[in-house]
Amino acid sequence: MEPILLYGFPSGSSMGLVAAFEWLGRPYRLCRVDMFGEMREPAYRRLNPRVETPVLITEKGEMLTETMAIATWLEARDAERRISFDPLSRQADRMHQIMAFINTGFTGMFGPLWAAMEMEPPNPAKQSALREWGREGVIERHDRLEEMIDDTKFLIADHPTLADGILIGVARWLDFHEVADKERWPKLAALRERIEADPAVVYASGLERGEMQLGNGACAAHIELSELIERFDS
Repeated sequence: MEPILLYGFPSGSSMGLVAAFEWLGRPYRLCRVDMFGEMREPAYRRLNPRVETPVLITEKGEMLTETMAIATWLEARDAERRISFDPLSRQADRMHQIMAFINTGFTGMFGPLWAAMEMEPPNPAKQSALREWGREGVIERHDRLEEMIDDTKFLIADHPTLADGILIGVARWLDFHEVADKERWPKLAALRERIEADPAVVYASGLERGEMQLGNGACAAHIELSELIERFDS
C-alpha cells in the first residue's frame, strides 16, 4: 500500500507536505479533510485524537502525526536527496534549523489569531487582545526569518527542499489573517513567489481548493475520509 497523507483545507499547513511528496516523486495517496467540518466530527478522532492535520498513514498502515515527524519520515526515504541533504552536511543542519524555527515560533505566533477567529461564543474583548498579541508576534517572527534568508534561490539551495514545503503551508497565513503587507519583508516575499510558482506547489494549492488536477504522476489516488475511517474501524 502506498502511504496516505491526510491534508487539511482551507489554508492547512499540510499543503506544503503535499508539495514535498510531489518533489520526492515516490507513489503516495491523498485524503482531503475539511478542517472546519468533518475533522471536528467524532469519527475523525479515531485517526487523530488531537483533531488536527496532517496525518500520515504509512505503507505499513501505521499512523503518524505532526508536521516535523512526517517531514522526518520523508527525509529518511529521500535516497536520491531530492528534498534533503547528506545528514552529516552543513546544508542538512541548516535545513533542520530553519524547519524547526518555522514549525515552532513562526507557526506558533499565528495561534492567537486562529483562536480569535474560531472563538465560540465570541468574546470581543478577548478576541481583540488575541489579535493584537498575535499580530505583534507574527511580525517579529517574520523579521527574524527575513534575517535568516541567504542568497540561494530557495531557503537552503537553488531547488526546493522540505524547508520550503514547511514554510509555504504557513507563510500564506500572513495574508489570510491580514497581518501586514508581505512586501514589508522583501527577501521573504520574493522567496514566497518562487515557491508558490513551483509546479508542485501550484498542484497542491489547487487540490486544497478542490481542483482535482493531475500532478507529476506520483499521487496514485484520492481517498475519501469516510473510507479511511471505515478501514480503521474494521
